[in-house]
Amino acid sequence: MVDTLARHECPAITARRSRRATALGAANDDPLVWQEACGANVRDADGNVFVDLTSGFGVAFVGHRHPEIVEAAKQQSNHLIHALGDSSPDVTRIALLQLLGQYCPGELSVSILGLSGSDAVDAAVKTAVLATGRHGIVTFDGSYHGLSLGIVALQAYKSAFVAPFKEITHPRVYQLPWGCEPQKVEDLVRSNEVGLVLAEPIQGRGGMRPPPTGWLAQVSEATKVNGAVFALDEIQTGFGRTGSWFACNQEDLVPDLICVGKALGGGYPISACVGRREVMDCWGASTGEALHTQTFLGHPIGCATAIAVINLLARDKLPQRAADVGNTLANALTERGFSLRGRGLMQAVIIDDALAISRRLLQKGFLALPAGKNGEVLGLTPPVCLTEAQIQAFADTMAEVT
Repeated sequence: MVDTLARHECPAITARRSRRATALGAANDDPLVWQEACGANVRDADGNVFVDLTSGFGVAFVGHRHPEIVEAAKQQSNHLIHALGDSSPDVTRIALLQLLGQYCPGELSVSILGLSGSDAVDAAVKTAVLATGRHGIVTFDGSYHGLSLGIVALQAYKSAFVAPFKEITHPRVYQLPWGCEPQKVEDLVRSNEVGLVLAEPIQGRGGMRPPPTGWLAQVSEATKVNGAVFALDEIQTGFGRTGSWFACNQEDLVPDLICVGKALGGGYPISACVGRREVMDCWGASTGEALHTQTFLGHPIGCATAIAVINLLARDKLPQRAADVGNTLANALTERGFSLRGRGLMQAVIIDDALAISRRLLQKGFLALPAGKNGEVLGLTPPVCLTEAQIQAFADTMAEVT
């Protein structure tokens, strides 16, 4: 199934809509119902096969149902499915914490685990408050950091996500333009209110927008003027997607905190906030009830699959492969006249009405999603196992449906 090219029309979708039109008196866009997935392919409940250019929101970077991920989950299930979190850590969790310290940038060596990207960002916010004693947070226009209540106010992607909860969300969030003058960051940090500056090294849901060259390093320097914490949200960019282990590697930049998730678990829910020891020491040693914990934090199966993912990336040099496959994908599309932005396997086709294009692609057997505040790009975050044949078929189909 991995090498299947899904360029055919999908008759079962049409048939399902026809059945609904008969029953309801109107046609309706039925959702795609997944049945199974392997590599870069998805099979739906009607037997149609699709090439997945989303990796399930960026999670299946190594490919859906990678055999080594499946085996890691099976082996862990044979020994330990659940433990007692921080009270009695298990050996698999300890092994993952050691690996995160080994592969995360620079001196980032102390981790707080979670289940979702929102968990990781939440831990970063708490860490910054404890480390600085200040509650103000700087984020940037177009940013997306998750939608849990504790951090929904941090995103500057769509105001509709915040509006219903405005009265109970974080009151001290300062949003600056993406790529703004670093002096604006410094001015806010000097105000003595800001404890955290949070940025994505490449905005994901905001439209695969890289910052101006050198800008992140300048923002990092601006953050230091008053001892604030600089954190990078690498939940989508981290663990190989942009052609290096982390997007900040390409900037030769080490933040105070880094938030990771998505690709880390290979399909299992796990995330982490990883920081410099001198920053993370603000938590102190737990006495009695832990100040920050969850029942499923550091779940053994998620830790086992994360270890398998990290070992795969290192052994098979998958970050470099992502750079190579990303170049092939970008070249195939630019040769057909499309404009792109992004890095590695985090690309965006700049195109009018990306939502309509994504629907046409679905009919041709390709899964892709619009991105950007106004849906101005078609986001592409495929698995690293995407083949040359699949790339060329997609590029041909893009030319056909636009």
